[in-house]
Amino acid sequence: MQELSGLTSDGTQLFAVNDSDNGTLRIQVMGRDCVIKRTITAPVDPFDVEDLAMTPDGTLWACDTGDNNKSRSTVALHKVSPTGAVERYRLTYPDGHHDAEALLLDKSGIPYIVTKEPLGSALVYRPTAPLQTDISVPLEQVARVSLSTTDTPGGPLEGTLDSRLVTGAASTADGSVIALRTYTDAYLYPVRDGDIVKALAGDPVRVPLANEPQGEAIAFDPDGTLLSASEGVNTPIRAVPGAAALAQPPAPTTTTPPPPAADQPQAAPPSSSSSWQNWPLALTLGGVVLIAALVIGLRLRLRRRA
Repeated sequence: MQELSGLTSDGTQLFAVNDSDNGTLRIQVMGRDCVIKRTITAPVDPFDVEDLAMTPDGTLWACDTGDNNKSRSTVALHKVSPTGAVERYRLTYPDGHHDAEALLLDKSGIPYIVTKEPLGSALVYRPTAPLQTDISVPLEQVARVSLSTTDTPGGPLEGTLDSRLVTGAASTADGSVIALRTYTDAYLYPVRDGDIVKALAGDPVRVPLANEPQGEAIAFDPDGTLLSASEGVNTPIRAVPGAAALAQPPAPTTTTPPPPAADQPQAAPPSSSSSWQNWPLALTLGGVVLIAALVIGLRLRLRRRA
């Protein structure tokens, strides 16, 4: 896997794809020892596959959205069955060309493409209509993701830009956590009610992925372990056990006060109207007390002078 770009996992096997096309789409199936056991070959000629996702039924989605030269009139998603049967869906951006290396699928199977922007925020797009094999479907921008620079070492550029460019994405098997990665870090977002757009607007948990020369692949095992990898032969696949749990907020703790004793009278809650009605009475009583104090003080002073 010289140019490993997309990775996904079913817990027993790893599925990986290079970002070079070589005239056909090949998805490598590896054991947990990273040894290639078989190849799924799909009869389609992709342009630049940059990410890989998998649905619960084992269907693989190859994200053919790479566009370094900003020259493509359409991008594509390839839906690949475990046997190699393939359907190709073409998509068009509403605002010009974008290079994109990250794909997310929500719980209903809707794809989200995240662009790789050297300037400004990463942009998130989804189709405006159901995908079709015979026509191109327009995309719409639904979110922006701003990532801060970090000091995590790694990446091909060896600069702050490496920590901001989105190079891959992944989702847990149940869709409760999604991840975006840069060359140097992973960002984990909890997903509520399957809403990826709302999730990406929240604050993520950052997981450093230090010293990956060109880290572009990311995936989750079903148990929540985060997997990441870089391009290059003999580069390792990193595993971060329990990573998905880092994005889940702690369960709220509520303490119910004990009920009052049966023989203990309960105080009535104050009402705003009664408190305002008692203001004149309080002022009157306060004035009486003040006048009495002044009179007593004056008499004492007169007695001392006498």
